Amino acid sequence: MLLEAFGSFLQLIFLAMLVLAVVALVFAATAREDAYRAADKQKKSFWLIILGIAVAVNLFIPILFLQIAGVIASIVFMVDVRPAIKAVSGGSGRRGGSSSDGPYGPYNGGR
Repeated sequence: MLLEAFGSFLQLIFLAMLVLAVVALVFAATAREDAYRAADKQKKSFWLIILGIAVAVNLFIPILFLQIAGVIASIVFMVDVRPAIKAVSGGSGRRGGSSSDGPYGPYNGGR
């Protein structure tokens, strides 16, 4: 019974690794090529290949060492590359507006 629970836990971990790699691949594919250059990161094709290999390894080759390498690549993309690309392309997570906008419009310093 304990081994079955541990096996189920490992399957959840492997599924989470696959989901992370797929999400990173989708984000990499939807970003513009020039944003990678402007953020001084590797080319878009580089990240698509690395993250595509990570997804393929998680799906077809269940070798833990390769899966961990794919997770590391996915984490590096999500933590380092994606925020840099977002900052360069102007994606602050909000639609329109500037950094001085409050919840009811622009903040003008009490003037």
